[in-house]
Amino acid sequence: MNTQPEVWSPGFGIYLHWPFCRSKCPYCDFNSHVAPGADAALDQDLWLRACLAELCQGAAATAGRTVTSVFFGGGTPSLLAPATVATLLDAIAGHWPLAPTLEVTLEANPTSSEAAGFADVRAAGVNRLSLGVQALDDHALRRLGRGHDTAGAMAAIGLAARHFDRFSFDLIYARPGQTVSAWRQELARAAPLAGGHLSAYQLTIEPGTAFHPLHARGALTLPDDDTAADLFEATQEVLEAHGLSAYEISNHARPGQECRHNLTTWRCGDGLGIGPGAHGRLTLPDGSRWATRNHRTPERWLADVERHGHGALPAEPLDATARREEMLLLGLRLTEGVSRAAVRAGFGCDLPELLCATTLARLSAGGFLILDDIALRATPAGRQRLNAVLAALV
Repeated sequence: MNTQPEVWSPGFGIYLHWPFCRSKCPYCDFNSHVAPGADAALDQDLWLRACLAELCQGAAATAGRTVTSVFFGGGTPSLLAPATVATLLDAIAGHWPLAPTLEVTLEANPTSSEAAGFADVRAAGVNRLSLGVQALDDHALRRLGRGHDTAGAMAAIGLAARHFDRFSFDLIYARPGQTVSAWRQELARAAPLAGGHLSAYQLTIEPGTAFHPLHARGALTLPDDDTAADLFEATQEVLEAHGLSAYEISNHARPGQECRHNLTTWRCGDGLGIGPGAHGRLTLPDGSRWATRNHRTPERWLADVERHGHGALPAEPLDATARREEMLLLGLRLTEGVSRAAVRAGFGCDLPELLCATTLARLSAGGFLILDDIALRATPAGRQRLNAVLAALV
């Protein structure tokens, strides 16, 4: 009989945020900034030195952890010089043990100037590329403010496939005027190109974006809720038929091609956030869990790193209630659900003990949740109404 304690390890990731873009997309509410010469060597040198300093600080707090993934996000990190990427990866390798299956992802735009550097980025140590395609329709790309057309996107996808064994690209649906039949055709065109992974995100209107005032005054109309639901269902059906199963509410992959870095996040693993506005989660040896975040503006972050060696705001402790809510909010996005083994490892009790029995029974009877011996999962109907399901649970 195996008497060893159950071990649960979702991984340990490092996220590096490059905050600059050549232009700001009208739907984007990420921490990205348009700055003249954002990809110039001087700006990269300042950012690089600051990131190296934060990595030193992070290494002191996480000594002995094995890094399972590194993710360069943005902004547009494909504007980085490959030498900058290589220097950061060398620093990470000097601070931590690396998993044999280390995943190193870099987000990229499919413009011709950036795609030309894919081979150099691969040589620098990146082994997974994530392309911001967003649409395979020229009219939609213009409306979304993208700097490429469909032909450019197709060329970039071809280059990604040539240089990377693992790559992905994003699409956006529920765009103004989009029909279900047109979306099905676009997905059928995209799926064979996707390799092992494709992300499909529903367009939402966020405060602070260029789309927000247009939408508020009626100049930008999105599909209604029923059409949006039909578009979601079409996404699941078409991509599943092409072997790209949904492993998360917006992410589809062939077996083994899931994004390991994002899985660490959704499974409530630990991770360091490096760069302006970056977030992280750290579990200390005493079992306490802390939320970390950096100053959002690049200038403030850089100034604080120069003064203190990091640009972090005070870390916030996550009590049992906050950890339970985070576990549900993230874990139920996954098709695999919230692992009962993970709950036992993190909370010292079984999953049903953390939930309201009446609410759980009601949502299960309604066909929105399934609790079995392995996990708590949202059903297809539950994933379609996940915000309401989560609101009931937490």
